[in-house]
Amino acid sequence: MDQQTNLSRIQIVLVDTQDGANIGSTCRAMKTMGITRLVLVGEREYDDNRVRTLALHASDIWEHAQRYTTLKEALSTSILTVAATRRRGKFRKHSSLNPTQLAEIAQKTGDGLISIVFGRESDGLSDDEVAECSHVVTIPTSDQFPSLNLSQAVQIITYTLYDTLKPYPEGASPVTQERCETAALKATDALDEIGYFKLAQEKLWTFRFLRDVFTRSALTESEIQKMEKVFVKMARIKAYKSNDDEQDVIL
Repeated sequence: MDQQTNLSRIQIVLVDTQDGANIGSTCRAMKTMGITRLVLVGEREYDDNRVRTLALHASDIWEHAQRYTTLKEALSTSILTVAATRRRGKFRKHSSLNPTQLAEIAQKTGDGLISIVFGRESDGLSDDEVAECSHVVTIPTSDQFPSLNLSQAVQIITYTLYDTLKPYPEGASPVTQERCETAALKATDALDEIGYFKLAQEKLWTFRFLRDVFTRSALTESEIQKMEKVFVKMARIKAYKSNDDEQDVIL
């Protein structure tokens, strides 16, 4: 795969951007680095002239942008999903990548869509929006003034991707995030059947953890089917053992 084809699978996802001018600036940042897939999440409407004024010769990216009501829909066909945020917290990811590490992972990831998600100018991405992604990327900045403009953040990350993504040989095709979610749900349902969960929200946290692990692992369809089989078989064995124990008591 040549560099441009590799870059063409990068998707920049903007969640509920507040100012159309920032969308225009983001279009310019993307196009200078050979990245042309733009996705807008939310129901805001934007002043077309304001977007085009800042996009300038990159207005074609604005014209071809895809729109989704929810982030989940926007990410469903991606094989790698990354939330761009510097905020940390109890309900956010436990670790984050820097832009160089992200680019290195993208370089090693097989053919498929890669989504990098950016939040609102005022307060970024919510905990739930970060949870929809399998990775987090954080741009190192000065503690004295850590905030970056939306298009600046996009420019830094897209430049790093442009500088890193080189031709690579064709390999196995990873499954999408939507497929990873299906497998994670099947696994957590199996764990639920054997009484694994004791705390409130534990099933949700485990689902998100497994989905992230499956997505990060870039599993093929046959591999993820084997992962599902491990959990389903475990639940069945537990059920059979319980039935045998009950029969022993009756006898």
